[in-house]
Formats: sequence, structure tokens, C-alpha cells
Amino acid sequence: MIELELQALSLAREGLLMDVGRAVAACGFALVRQRLADDAHGILLTMVVRGPERQRRALEAALGAHERIVSFELAAHVPGVTKPHFAASRRLSANYVPPPPPAPAPIVAPIDGKRPLPAPEAALAQVRGAGPVAEPAPAPAPQAAMPDLPAEPEFVLLRTAPTPGPAAVPEEPFVELPRLDADVAAVETLLSALSSDYPRIFQRLKQLEQTVEPGARENSLALAGQRAGRWVFERHHATATRTDVDEAMQRIGVPAISALLEVQYHGQQLHIRDSPLCIDGRSGCKFFSGFLEGVLEPAITARNVTIVEVCCRSYGADECVLAVMD
Repeated sequence: MIELELQALSLAREGLLMDVGRAVAACGFALVRQRLADDAHGILLTMVVRGPERQRRALEAALGAHERIVSFELAAHVPGVTKPHFAASRRLSANYVPPPPPAPAPIVAPIDGKRPLPAPEAALAQVRGAGPVAEPAPAPAPQAAMPDLPAEPEFVLLRTAPTPGPAAVPEEPFVELPRLDADVAAVETLLSALSSDYPRIFQRLKQLEQTVEPGARENSLALAGQRAGRWVFERHHATATRTDVDEAMQRIGVPAISALLEVQYHGQQLHIRDSPLCIDGRSGCKFFSGFLEGVLEPAITARNVTIVEVCCRSYGADECVLAVMD
């Protein structure tokens, strides 16, 4: 398994995460994190994905053919290293000093008391073999004084300054947190009140996020989801016979998670609307992935189930989407 960092430029934000996320999932890669940023050039998309190394070329081909992507770069992800987006607008340094204006053209010295010529005209005269240009003849004196006429109004052509383009929005880099194991004690404290609070458990999940270390947040949510999903299966579906993943989702998975919030399932993808755990750039999809693992694995004939996080509303998508595969 390898982790790759995808940087792409697109022209429109709406539905971008979902469209690119589907292409990434179709190549067998799971989404680790994602981000959208506005820029003068368009929409800057950054994704960190994890998947089999043998599928890297397939992913590159899918991204190259994607109609939403103008250009992209795909490179190995280095944890803890902040990499600026390749398409982000460049900003001038605060110490930038513009170059001085060009020097005026030199004036050729007078020859035989004649009018001096600018350097370009003098050079042209030498090429043509002409001598110095003589002073023009004085204009003849007017025959009669013209009567005074009212002065004509002066018209000044005002040039409107060009409208400046949109200012470049600096991209905020990812802050790589250390990956810590789940806080088992905090999860056990949450589950101790599960039977009395279920299905109204989101408030306790938010308290769990605030209790554990930031680096242990995602793993703690995943563990809490697995334990809660297994508890729901044993309580409501313990007598269910084993079947394939798609049928198990329709009979057990969708009804179980529908007790928590509004979802739709079609095409092996679970669409979650208005997740209270996915706000302000903090994804809570790990809880839903763990919940589906806990409630489905005892009910399917395969050894395990694979949940791929396609996109999340905390990073600008309209909804959270999880792909469910065996």
C-alpha cells in the first residue's frame, strides 16, 4: 500500500469532490484527507489517498481523462512535509523592489551648429548617407491679426483604470498530526451510556472528540463506530442469516444507520446528509465507516467489508459518500 498526494486544478467547485472521489475509489484507493481552495486560476483540489501501488498508473490514466480536471500532479505523500499547490497563484515577497525605469535615449552632440538629433534619427541618417538635418525655415508672419474668439472648452479624455482581478487566496497547508492509537478508555466511557442514549449519541461523540488527543481523534471515532455497530447487530439482527454485502446493506446496514440520521443507498454507495460530525474541516466519516463494519461483518459471507470514504461535506462536498464493497 502507498500514500499519494494528488493536486489538481479545476474550473468549478460544485460536485468536484464527489466526481474525483468516485474516480479515485474506482481505482481501488481510499481517501485519507481532502481539501478545496479558491484561487485566481480556478479551484485547487488536494487529496491524500491510500491504495495498492500497482494501481498508480490506472489512477494517473483516470485523472488524465477526467473531464473536471484541467491539470494535475500525483506524487508520493511525505507525512509532515507541507507541499504548496502547483497551480496556486504566486505572491510577491514583502521585500520585493521593482526594477528601475530604463534610461532615456542618448542625444547626439550638435554638428556644425545644427540641431542635435536623437540617437535613432542620427543612426538612420548615417545609414541613408544624409547629412545633418537643417533647421526648419521660419514660418511667415501673419498678414492680419485674427479677432479674439471665445476660448474653446478643453475636453480631457479620462481613462478608467482597469478593474483589478480577484486577489489570490493563499492556500492553507495541511497540518500533519501524529497518528495515535484510539483512546480505549474514552471510548469505553462513551459506550457505557449507549443503551440509554441510543440513537441520540452525536452529543456524546462530540464530547469524545474534545476529550481525546487530536492525533487519536479519527481512530477513536472508528473504534466507537465499530463497537456501536456490533452492539446494534447483536441487539436487533442477531438471528439474521449471512448474505452478500449489497443485500446486507439493504436489510441491516441502511435501517441501522437510518436510526441515526438521513441516508440514501444506491449503487453500493451510502449518501449521508447533514452529518453533525463533519463540519469546519473536521471529518467524522470514520465513525460511520466503523459503524458499518461493526453491523455488517457478522451478517456477510465474506471475511470483511471494505468502506471507502469517497467525499465529505466538511471539505466542501454537498454530502458525505461512503462506498461499501467486499
